[in-house]
Amino acid sequence: MMKLLLFLCSVLWVSADVLHEDLRIFGCSDSDGEEMYGLDGEEKWVADFKKEKGEDVPPAFIGSFNLQEGAYELAVDDQRVCRESLKVDMKAYKNPPLQRDPPSNPMVYPRDNVELGEQNILICLVSGFYPAPVNVSWTKNNQKVTEGTSINVPYPSKDSTFTQISRLDFIPQLGDVYSCSVEHPALQKPATTIYDVELHGPQPSVGPAVFCGVGLTIGLIGVAVGTFFLIKGNECS
Repeated sequence: MMKLLLFLCSVLWVSADVLHEDLRIFGCSDSDGEEMYGLDGEEKWVADFKKEKGEDVPPAFIGSFNLQEGAYELAVDDQRVCRESLKVDMKAYKNPPLQRDPPSNPMVYPRDNVELGEQNILICLVSGFYPAPVNVSWTKNNQKVTEGTSINVPYPSKDSTFTQISRLDFIPQLGDVYSCSVEHPALQKPATTIYDVELHGPQPSVGPAVFCGVGLTIGLIGVAVGTFFLIKGNECS
């Protein structure tokens, strides 16, 4: 049974030429927890309670991001406070039923333009679900794949649902078929999206064919016009 999750977050809006959203979120259940800092929809620091350390994972556009010393220890204290608050809330609200929102069908797309035989990354975007997290699995040609996969921590959306992104390192080859499957308590069966390299791979350019066709047409018209005037000239003479 999924336990009730308690999530607390703070948002800082910074006004300059554009708006930026600096986010801190921590949440817990009776068996799990999360603490994360983000900027504009990207993670920049995550507390990994399994590895018992904080991980600096800034997006490329902000460069390195280092929290002050003791950030992980503070996150551990936050979890203790969160679980105590969760107990109080569960008692006060008399164990309310857990809200469940299913994720939308996952979107699967390559990070870069597909070039056969060139290293790339498949991205599986899952959004609109509550509670977090989802379980994401990959297959290649109907065989389960775990090597080269990763997934970020759940990221809160403004509508109080969550988004997660899973990634798969892959080298596109014609005929390969990949799938991303998502499991969530609100789904009766996994939601799966297929990515077919043959369908999504590089397409032949239509430019040369169009130019050749246009050139051939103009050439034929020129021949026809020249023949017409040649015949008329002979008739006049």
